[in-house]
Order: sequence, then structure tokens, then C-alpha cells
Amino acid sequence: MGLLKITLVLMVSCSSLYSVNCHSYHFGQCPTLEPMTDFSMDKLLGKWYAIQKTSTSSRCLEYNFEKTGEPNAYKLDQMSENSIINVAKSNNYHYVGNLKADPSLPSRMIANFPLSVAGKASFVVFSTDYTNYAGIFSCQKIPLGNRHSVTILSRSKTLDKQYVDKVRNRIASSNVNPFDLTIVDQNNCAHLNTTMRVEINDQTFSSHNIGQAVRKVGSKIGDGVEYVIEGGKKIYKSVSSSETKDNPNSEFELMP
Repeated sequence: MGLLKITLVLMVSCSSLYSVNCHSYHFGQCPTLEPMTDFSMDKLLGKWYAIQKTSTSSRCLEYNFEKTGEPNAYKLDQMSENSIINVAKSNNYHYVGNLKADPSLPSRMIANFPLSVAGKASFVVFSTDYTNYAGIFSCQKIPLGNRHSVTILSRSKTLDKQYVDKVRNRIASSNVNPFDLTIVDQNNCAHLNTTMRVEINDQTFSSHNIGQAVRKVGSKIGDGVEYVIEGGKKIYKSVSSSETKDNPNSEFELMP
């Protein structure tokens, strides 16, 4: 099987993952949620907890914004628990993407995540006070329409209702349905520091790593052993796993 065919198989597999229960799909252009003015990305940096997010089944979802060495460029690390690729009842994963801010309006960014088959997405910070809450809107154009996602973030694992209502009212005024948002469970999340984890970054699916991964996936994924690709980049690591279970609601957070 050639590399092109392998790549297509992986793309179809990934697209089938995000077609289930991930984001909100709509006809027409992306809705407009105006980016914040007088926005400071430096104040947004650091760890946030997702309180509500569009149509997600993830638990313990955290966002971490970090600087890179380039101007107006940032890294977004999403960490959560979910059942992934039907490997285990409970998995942790890191999903690392890149953000590029508009220098003239830094609250308006472009997000690039490695498993996003549809390509780059807009990433807009439309509301935040930096210390309590933030509202994030992301949208991607797809054939015949768009898929978009809203995330309500909090500096702590709970968020006062006044801030939740503020964000939900804001998106409703921009014709984005607040009832598409689901509550993210942030209870009993200590397991995020355990040894079982999936890590996906911009090196995971290079052309060389795809070939390496396909040759090993059949024999390694089911064995509960460390699965390593070139350069020590781990896409799956498990020291021990005692139970596997099919889960039709598996998902990756393919879009921030």
C-alpha cells in the first residue's frame, strides 16, 4: 500500500472521529462574533478550565496558552480525558495546536491543529476579564457551510453564573445558539497526571511518521506498551491497561 493510500485511510479515519458529536455544523458563512478591542494576549496566557463547550463529550478539558519564540505566535495545549480510538475505557490526551494573532487586532487569530482535515480555523477571543472568564469562538469553512465551536473558559474549575450568562447572551446576540453548549465535567480530574496518554502535535502526522505508525499500529496499540515514532514523539503511551471497550461516542477535539 502506497503512502498516498495510507494517508487517505488515516484522513478518512480521522474525519470519521470528528463527525461524531464534536462541533456544530451549519449552512452558510461563519457567524460574526466581534473580536475584543484593547486585548492583551499576555494577560490571557496560562491555564484555563473549559466550563462549557459546543457539543463535546470530553471531561476535564483544560486549555493552556503559551508564548513561542516568534512574534504574534502562540501554542495552545488542550488536555482532557476521553475514550479515543476505542483503545481503553478512559484515556487522557494532549492536543497541541498553533495560534497566529493579527498584529493589528490580536484577539483575532488563526488556529492550526494537526488533525483538522478541513484546515485552519478562525479563533476569536470575544470576551474576557483575564482573571475570571474568557469566551472563545472558532469557526471553519467547509463545503456548503461551516462548523463552529464556542468555549467558555474559567481560571478555576467553577465559574459564577453571571459570567456564564454574559458569554451565552453575547453569542445569542450574534445568532450562535447557546443551547448547543454542553457542560464540561471538571470533577475527579486527578487522573490527568497518570501514565496513559495520547499526544498529538504538528510532528505526529508527518509523512515519515505516518509510514512508521501504520506499520506498528496493529501490533502495538493492543499490547499496552509504549508506542513511539521518530524523534521520541509519542502518539500513544500506556504502562498498564486492564480493560478495553468500544465507544461509539469517541472524539478528538479537532477544533479549539
